[in-house]
Amino acid sequence: MSGFIQQLPALLGVIIGALGSYLAITKGDQARFRREQRVRWEERRLAVYADYATALKRSVTLAYRIASHLGVDPHPHPLSPEEAAADLAEATDARDPVGEALLMLGTPEVVERARAWVVAVIEMEQFLREPDPTRQTWSALLARQRIAREAYYSAVRGDVALPPGHSGHWTLHWRSSPGQPD
Repeated sequence: MSGFIQQLPALLGVIIGALGSYLAITKGDQARFRREQRVRWEERRLAVYADYATALKRSVTLAYRIASHLGVDPHPHPLSPEEAAADLAEATDARDPVGEALLMLGTPEVVERARAWVVAVIEMEQFLREPDPTRQTWSALLARQRIAREAYYSAVRGDVALPPGHSGHWTLHWRSSPGQPD
């Protein structure tokens, strides 16, 4: 028995060391799992944010083209409202599923900025159905849409910890078509 008592401190040291190793490995695995899970959700959120922006941008591009046909936008590829109707309906329908994903995965700030952007886009679309569209009103709607888009991108960058980006506003100097006011 005295041999056992002499080796008891060493045995306790081995048990405590094994228990410490187990706890350290378990804590490390838990931390790695949480970190990997957080990265997966950030990647998924970023994909949803990008999908939403792409869906809205499709609607905006169609609105530019229709406005060009109506003579209030300088877009180089005009499209009549009749020709654009199917594409516009498809673009509008495409916004709904990505909007739902955004509501599910987005932060409150990003969702609010997305709402402001889509409201601006809807107002642009409604404007294009008015009987006498004017360049001045169209320009104001464009400015509002661009500000809303920039705010959305800024909120997205803040959510996924990206550095500030470009506003996306490109100043182009278009030449008017003959008979079209500047």
